Amino acid sequence: MMTELASSPAAAAAEPKTVPPFAVISGTQVQQVLQGREKEVIELVEQTYRVHAAGDTVNPPSYFLRFPDRPTSRIIALPASVGGQVEVDGIKWVSSFPDNVASGIPRASAVLILNDQATGYPLACMEGSIISASRTAASAAAAADWLSRGRGRPRRIGFLGVGLIARYIHTFLKATDWSFDEIGVFDLSGESEEGFKGYLERSGTGARVTVHDGPEQLIRSSDLVVFATVAGQPHVHDTTWFAHKPLVLHVSLRDLAPEILLASTNILDDVDHCLKAGTSAHLAEQKVGNRDFVDGTLADVMEGRVSLTDDRPIVFSPFGLGVLDLAVGKYVYDELAGSGQLRVVEDFFSELRRYG
Repeated sequence: MMTELASSPAAAAAEPKTVPPFAVISGTQVQQVLQGREKEVIELVEQTYRVHAAGDTVNPPSYFLRFPDRPTSRIIALPASVGGQVEVDGIKWVSSFPDNVASGIPRASAVLILNDQATGYPLACMEGSIISASRTAASAAAAADWLSRGRGRPRRIGFLGVGLIARYIHTFLKATDWSFDEIGVFDLSGESEEGFKGYLERSGTGARVTVHDGPEQLIRSSDLVVFATVAGQPHVHDTTWFAHKPLVLHVSLRDLAPEILLASTNILDDVDHCLKAGTSAHLAEQKVGNRDFVDGTLADVMEGRVSLTDDRPIVFSPFGLGVLDLAVGKYVYDELAGSGQLRVVEDFFSELRRYG
């Protein structure tokens, strides 16, 4: 019986497979590929959302590794698979250690593993934080574009939380021809506020930059509000702050009280993913006992399945799908492979003979 299984017609007819080369891709290489290609990355992210909505992806729930002795820190595993024209499997392993900032190093670090779909062998280990920031910014820029259609592009933007992600979001907006008359800034760290203000000035913005004393005035004076904090639970509760019906990119997911979401139009990137892990949307679901407050996904908007009105604030809550990281990572890999710049580790796989 075992012999029959081993020599089955399917096995005999299968195409011979080879082990792909394994490459290590540095953050410098990632940056060199992505810098100046913001429009292409946004188009790739939009296409990946469409592929995901069509069911040609696998995106299991993220796994959160938490630490009893370090409650503010976590490491997250995001396994995924993308079909379409991308065709890659893999996993992002991303850490968030907020206390790093006090030591002058970034809060988040990440690696991305790409796997060959034919053999399952890893193709590459890539520095992942730049890919993660880029796909997050591309998702935010795509949402800002699609969700502002019909109501006009906002001219006043406010950033609540001004670390790496906020900088990337501004960079992607600028690269896709957004311009602002006013830019508001607020962060719990005065040093971060000044650093972000300096970045904005170096970027050549013609906007008036205002550092606010708190979130209320920033929100009230902004038509496009970007939340990019490390908040673990809601800290913005007053629905009247949003009476002017702004577009809100709720990138950090846990800043807004459920009451604010329940008084808004809610667009998510993936409903099942967003309604878990203590996000504001998850808390809203627990409060009302249903998901009726969710109006749809960004893919629904792009495909015309959801129409937006201008009589309420619009809140975009993106959980951050692993398929986006894989799509951007594969784009980087393909660009480097095509230009002959892959740094291959020749002897990474050593046991390739079944019986030695």
